[in-house]
Amino acid sequence: VGIRAPPKLLELAVQSLLRDEALAIAALEELPAELFPPLFSAAFAGMHSQAVKAMVQAWPFPCLPLGALMKEHKPHLEIFQAAIDGLDVLSVCLPLSRRRWKLQVLDLRRNAQQDFCTVWSGTRAGVCARAWLKQTSAPVEVLIDLCLKEGTPDASLSYLLKKVKQRRGSLRLCCQKLRVFSMPMQKIRKILKLVQLDSVQDLEVNCTWKLATLGRFAPHLGQMVNLRRLLLSHIHMTPHAAPGMEERCVSQLTSQFPSLQHLQELYLDSISFLEGRLDQVLRCLKNPLETLSITNCLISEADLMHLSQCPSVSQLKDLSLSGVNLTSISSKPLWVLIEKASATLQDLDLDECGIMDSQFSALLPALSHCSQLTTFSFCGNPISMAVLESLLRHTVGLSKLSHVLYPAPLESYEDVHGTVHLGRLAHLHARLKQVLQELGLPSMVWFSGNPCPHCGDRTFYSPEPILCIL
Repeated sequence: VGIRAPPKLLELAVQSLLRDEALAIAALEELPAELFPPLFSAAFAGMHSQAVKAMVQAWPFPCLPLGALMKEHKPHLEIFQAAIDGLDVLSVCLPLSRRRWKLQVLDLRRNAQQDFCTVWSGTRAGVCARAWLKQTSAPVEVLIDLCLKEGTPDASLSYLLKKVKQRRGSLRLCCQKLRVFSMPMQKIRKILKLVQLDSVQDLEVNCTWKLATLGRFAPHLGQMVNLRRLLLSHIHMTPHAAPGMEERCVSQLTSQFPSLQHLQELYLDSISFLEGRLDQVLRCLKNPLETLSITNCLISEADLMHLSQCPSVSQLKDLSLSGVNLTSISSKPLWVLIEKASATLQDLDLDECGIMDSQFSALLPALSHCSQLTTFSFCGNPISMAVLESLLRHTVGLSKLSHVLYPAPLESYEDVHGTVHLGRLAHLHARLKQVLQELGLPSMVWFSGNPCPHCGDRTFYSPEPILCIL
């Protein structure tokens, strides 16, 4: 058994100070700034509430990354409340006396930084404070990532919201990442009234909402003027809706899009109202997108044509149409779309689209122009070995293409029920690897993916199958 190293002098000093909490608080006036982080960390972990409260008030740096400590120590409500109570004093101080305090940002985000002690030091303090540096008379910013679901707000969040409401104007609650799951709309709106909505940059709404509910949420979306990423998932039509109600709800949503001048990533998953309305959604976007993901949705050929003509898709880096049935849709709109984004497209996902040989062959010339493409996935489509080889030869000039995820070729199936013959699949995969060698592309990786008959998850082959453990 190894001998435990004796505590460092700094650790001994911190422990000595915290034995007498009143003495520790009195010593803050003379304490060097570099000793604040280790003393605060020890006080927080040791449940020294009064010391924590006093140190928040005397914090000598612009940012206090409390979330990093909360992630490490999982604090009791009492110690969290003590830290928030420290802001209470700051928010009511006279401007003259407040010059002694430098705290401008209380960062409660648990995943924003790696650890507590590297944030306050010189190289990373600016990362935390970012653009939040203000005059000392400005409100204190409280940064938090919110996840609204059943069971929230918990006691800690409720306490914080209470303080923000009490000190409105001197405390600003800022939320960069907002996740909305199942929660009554009344509760959601009550919480969002306390949030600076222009601070939201990343929004996910995954609530199994009816379209009418999304319409009631839409005005909040319009206030998120700095939003960069938006995900809407599982939004369903309102059954037995009054005539014109669905159109009004869609208009309530799309009328907010012109306010989202910084939107770069748009994800629409399992959205039932898109068919026949995709143009209405997309034409309200004023700036080019970097990511567009429309997955598990029904869309028409006219929708796809509108998509290919939309100015916002000309600079796409990531495009996903996974789970969108394209079997009966002409390949021309998709060809136009890929060609339009060919100069910037890096990741393309056409999994489970029902694309067949003739459609896929028509896309190959456009794919060959995607000079920045790094990953291409089209699992779950009925493609023959001949078309796969043709794809390989069309993409030989794409120097950045490193990963291709392809379906088990039609020739590898044993029967019409979709049973894959592993021996045939391994043989066909080996053939593709041989062609890669012949074309001088040994570093390009091709994985075949096919649903496992036992668990339904996709099984990959390269060239030997990674079998399900069931």
